[in-house]
Amino acid sequence: MRAAFSSLSLLLFLFSTSCSHIPQPAPYAFSEQQKMQATHHWDILASDVANQINNQLITRDYIDSSVYIQSTCGSDSTPCDQNETTQFNEAFRDLLITRLVSFGVPTSAEKKKNDIEVLYKVQVVYHASTRYALAPGTLTALTTAISVFRNTSGIAQSLALAAGIDIAYATSPGHGHYEIIITTSMVTDEKYLFRTSDIYYINDPDFWQYQIRSTGKTLQLVDG
Repeated sequence: MRAAFSSLSLLLFLFSTSCSHIPQPAPYAFSEQQKMQATHHWDILASDVANQINNQLITRDYIDSSVYIQSTCGSDSTPCDQNETTQFNEAFRDLLITRLVSFGVPTSAEKKKNDIEVLYKVQVVYHASTRYALAPGTLTALTTAISVFRNTSGIAQSLALAAGIDIAYATSPGHGHYEIIITTSMVTDEKYLFRTSDIYYINDPDFWQYQIRSTGKTLQLVDG
């Protein structure tokens, strides 16, 4: 038995030393990210963006200038074709116009030469891997639980750690594979007056509400 433990310890030592030349991946500190799940959430975003646009127009002394809302695909200079529209694109434009009008911002129904352009685009991001989020306090709880094994053998500690991690992942929520990046810009004379990007989780079955229909453009992130 002692020989078996010695052999296993030697293998663990050789494995650890052979892998010690590369940095170990470290997670980001715990943070929160909102999830788009209803048209009401689209309206909340439209209200927030309209408020920021209104404030920028006032701050930069464009209070009497009119704006024109345009969805773009691929780049800020490329308006979406009619067959590239999505449910989100159509709804967000309507909601944003409604909110701008309610703020008293002059908003053009048709583009005029001197209009300030408000451009927005949506990028769908696909993650191939299954991702989990540990709730705050989970790692602390695991550390406390495993610390009782500090006086046991290294093998027992390793088994306890593995079991604790398995429990943590089993009880942690798994996030879907899709996220979206919504970028809104305000441009005049080929210069940015304002730009903001918002990132959200979305439910996997809802990705088609944001993805361009004609090309199916999706940014896919793959581990490794």
